[in-house]
Amino acid sequence: MISFFQENKDLLEEAVQEEKTLSIYKLIMDGGLGGQIIIALLFVLLAVALYIYFERFFAIKSASKVDKNFMNQIKDFVSNGNLESANALCKSKNTPTARLIGKGISRIGKPLDDINTAIETAGKLEVYQLEKNVSVLATIAGAAPMIGFLGTVIGMIIAIHEIANAGGQIDIKMLSDGLYTAMTTTVAGLIVGIIAYITYNHLVVRTNKVVYQMEAKSVEFLDLLNEPV
Repeated sequence: MISFFQENKDLLEEAVQEEKTLSIYKLIMDGGLGGQIIIALLFVLLAVALYIYFERFFAIKSASKVDKNFMNQIKDFVSNGNLESANALCKSKNTPTARLIGKGISRIGKPLDDINTAIETAGKLEVYQLEKNVSVLATIAGAAPMIGFLGTVIGMIIAIHEIANAGGQIDIKMLSDGLYTAMTTTVAGLIVGIIAYITYNHLVVRTNKVVYQMEAKSVEFLDLLNEPV
């Protein structure tokens, strides 16, 4: 008899434990069609944000690689008048900094202001390439929480509608769909927004480092051209 009650007690505890277990999937499914659509949209935004982040991260990482002896080699080639070798070296590196220097080398023989203008123009194009699609992350960071809050409003409308149709017989279960929609979409929107915000700022910091590197090497190259022969 004691064994029987003990077994029933164990089964009851397991049932209570299962009932208390929070299932994210169940919360999403219980949120109704409106909540599911918003959650799906937020998942799409999250996938887009992660794709842009990793694609830009590796692109910027590759762009930041510069050979420490690069400028010394350029200086030697330019000083010796070997512009073809200097230009070939820039093409072989295939980095934003190398392309800027290559643009300047191709203008050697023209006024220094023209060389500077050519480098600045090329620099703007390189920065544009580095920042490609990064602004989309900023948009997602701002839009995702608002989409989540839209789900909150929809959920509250559903809950109020259920209350209005209850005829005085209010049951928490009839409000669950609206509440699930309100809470899950808000949380999902904030999570996606936070991830997009962090990744956006990380890419901005890394891009700024590359831009500073480009500016420093460009100034060094222009100083080289200003040196007396």
